[in-house]
Amino acid sequence: MSTLSPQLESQLSHVRELLQRELAAAAPGTDEACLTCSFQAEDVLLLKLTQELRPRIPVLFLDTGYHFAETYTYRDRIAADWNLNLTNLLPERTVAEQEAEHGLLYQTAPDRCCGLRKVEPLFKAVANYKVWLTGLRREQARSRAALEEIANFTLPSGNQVLKLSPFADWTTRDVWQAAAHFDIPLLPLYEKGYSSIGCEPCTTLPLDPNDPRSGRWAGRKVECGIHIEAAPAK
Repeated sequence: MSTLSPQLESQLSHVRELLQRELAAAAPGTDEACLTCSFQAEDVLLLKLTQELRPRIPVLFLDTGYHFAETYTYRDRIAADWNLNLTNLLPERTVAEQEAEHGLLYQTAPDRCCGLRKVEPLFKAVANYKVWLTGLRREQARSRAALEEIANFTLPSGNQVLKLSPFADWTTRDVWQAAAHFDIPLLPLYEKGYSSIGCEPCTTLPLDPNDPRSGRWAGRKVECGIHIEAAPAK
């Protein structure tokens, strides 16, 4: 293991304390908490730390059918090596069915494509839990600048889930140094220059080197919708 700076050691201790406290509030041995994982660096690091407390925590992966081959291979490798309690969340329609009915929605209506293949399956699954762990960070996008470590998140049904983002104030450098410390192998697509990795048709190398998500959706949007809270009922 590589050596961490005192500051990063302190940040890591804070994350562990937060996880221990909040997961203890969920009944031990039950599936009251889940972790969503895109298998990007921060999600895999969070998974590593969470498994110290809950080795069999349900891990939810949005299997849109459009991911890079490298993402699927890496997911399967980590799932096997770490004995993950993995659930691949599938949309109602296969890629072929959706394209036969609507064409290439990721080109013509990316919000609708994300809604069908990400938002609907994720919110339906998360509704079964009381605590939702994410690897979100404020630095990732301007839309996440106000991200809180702990917040109640309202689902479209009106029900709330406690959403934990323990890395909210972490930098990309923090994540990578911690991953190296734990000898965590990362998604090989990073080595090709990708900085934010989603579905293959909607992911390119970053257009702006100072904006890690500038390679998503060709700059047409910055969020798929799974982290956008439902509007309050009138």
